Order: sequence, then C-alpha cells, then structure tokens
Amino acid sequence: MSVLDLIPAPVRPWAIALVLLLVAGVSAAGAWQVQKWRYGKLQADQAAFSAESAEGRANAALATLEFEQGKRLALEAKLKTNDDTHYKELSDAKKALQRLSDRLATADVRLSVLLATGTGRVGADGVSATASAGGVVHGSARAELDPAHAQRIVAITGDGDQGLIALAGCQAYAKEISTPK
Repeated sequence: MSVLDLIPAPVRPWAIALVLLLVAGVSAAGAWQVQKWRYGKLQADQAAFSAESAEGRANAALATLEFEQGKRLALEAKLKTNDDTHYKELSDAKKALQRLSDRLATADVRLSVLLATGTGRVGADGVSATASAGGVVHGSARAELDPAHAQRIVAITGDGDQGLIALAGCQAYAKEISTPK
C-alpha cells in the first residue's frame, strides 16, 4: 500500500496538485535564497571595490594637497626672505637719510650747488684755469643752500630712495611669481 492509496479518490487530484505546489514553493524559496546569497556577495564585492576606489581618489587628492601645501610653504619662505631683505634695505636707507639729515641740521655737512657763472677764471674750453686740490669739481663758484632747503631736498631724495626700494621689491615679487617652475 502506498501513500497515494490512503487518499480518497475524489481528493487525490487535489492532493497531487498540493504536493506539486509544495515542491514548487520549496524549490522557489530555495532558489530565492540562493539568489539572495549571490546578490549579497555581488553587492559586498561592489561595495569593497567602491571603497577601494574612493580611498585611492582620497589618497591622490591628499598627495596633491600636500604637494601644493609644500609649494605654498616654500613660496611663503621665499617671500619672507624677500620681505626681510627689502625691509633691511629700506631701514638702512632710512638710517642713512636720518644721519645725513642730522649732519645737515648740525651744519656738519653743507649742501651746495655750482653756479652757472662763477668768480673763477674759466678758459676757452669751459674748464676753469684754477682747480682746487681738495675737490673734484673745477672752479670755486658754489652757493651753499639754506639748511631748511637742504633738508627738504634730502627728504625728497629720501622719498625717492624709498620708492625705488619698494619698486625693486615689487619687481622681485612679480618676477618670482611669474617665473614658470
């Protein structure tokens, strides 16, 4: 006697259909689970690849950032050196100007200018017949400037010197940043 004989004949087709449906359901559920495992593994592999790719891009960006930061620090060091050099030149020029101004104020040094027509004898070639042994300029026709005027002239030349030093600094900076590396 078989299990099929235990089922009444009118219910037998329904029982066979139910068993077939049960077998189909179990196989579908098994296939579903297998697909779930395979898809989960595929997703895990893709996530790992994506994480590795993102880490590689982050490392490349970090390396680029470090390189650019190194370049920036080197440029800052060069600019600081240039600034220090130009500041020293400017302060030296100011000190020299101050010393000259102090010497003018104490009448230690007197500024003078050559006069167009002098009291000395001038030869036919424009050179005076008598040259003093203590000076480079021929002739003795000189006029001393008033100390206040002399100080204004020194201040104007000092401003010009400071402008030239600042210009040299700007030119060095422009040359530094425009020179291709």
